[in-house]
Amino acid sequence: MTNENSAQKPSIFKRIHNDGFTWHDSIFVITLLFFFLMFVTSAVSSTVLVLVQLSIPKVQTDGFWSLFLMYAATIFSWLIFALYCSVIKYNRPIMKAITPQAKGNTLKMLLIGFLVGFGENALGVLMAALVGDIHLVYDGFQIIKLIAMFVAVFIQSSSEEFLCRAFLYQRLRKGYRSPWVAIIGNALIFMALHLLNPGVSIIPIIHLVVIAVFYSCFVYYFDSIWLPMMAHAAWNFTQNIIFGLPNSGIVSSFSIAKLEAATGRITFIYDPVFGVEGSAFLLIASIVATVVVIVIGEKRGARSLNVWKTETETDN
Repeated sequence: MTNENSAQKPSIFKRIHNDGFTWHDSIFVITLLFFFLMFVTSAVSSTVLVLVQLSIPKVQTDGFWSLFLMYAATIFSWLIFALYCSVIKYNRPIMKAITPQAKGNTLKMLLIGFLVGFGENALGVLMAALVGDIHLVYDGFQIIKLIAMFVAVFIQSSSEEFLCRAFLYQRLRKGYRSPWVAIIGNALIFMALHLLNPGVSIIPIIHLVVIAVFYSCFVYYFDSIWLPMMAHAAWNFTQNIIFGLPNSGIVSSFSIAKLEAATGRITFIYDPVFGVEGSAFLLIASIVATVVVIVIGEKRGARSLNVWKTETETDN
């Protein structure tokens, strides 16, 4: 009887991995592939950026154009990963996740994403200003340049979401039964992408993981990558372009407001190198927001599109 029960009980391998799991579904192989593609995109983006700077010297001294091109150059991340997913048949289903085939990819979710990204970051800036950690002054408002900059910021932010919350997330969902492997796995790699940014310390590292889990939960529970794409863009635009604060350690050379003065030390609400997103205050806010999304998602019982199922297959 014991032998029969042990024979029927699936192995640990089968309990962890989905049916049809192969070596290229391994988290280690996927991670290596991801960083190889990242190396290619970084090399292409950097080369193009340098060529533009050499061809147009003014770009290096003009604050708007230098920042615009830095953000816009990430279009090559979009192009290379999208091309890879489209050309390699094994990865083609991933493209479904960024189209309206995913039911949560709607204009409503884009608006919610904007409010989420703007609201949380602006709250951090407001609190930092109220307690005197920072002092901002108005620098100017140029609508055409602001629109162009928002497009560039959206390209950069949405490319990171495509890479982590579409490519990585979906590849990990294919190989592993638990969605948390994909959610936590892509969050850790997302954090690793920022480890060389100026001002990285323990709180920013934890916050990067938490915010990536937060965004991944929108993909899992609400079937929308458009929401985190817009939330990410609104967050970066608010911090870097509206308020002129450091964005993950990167200082803005073009913004509506300018940082006139700031505390020279890390406080509960502000990090002078990493910005408000390096603060314990926004880390706590992001943790609370993530818990809220998970609770609401569990109650709704909603699940994301399984891009790996064929049209003739049904969900379990």
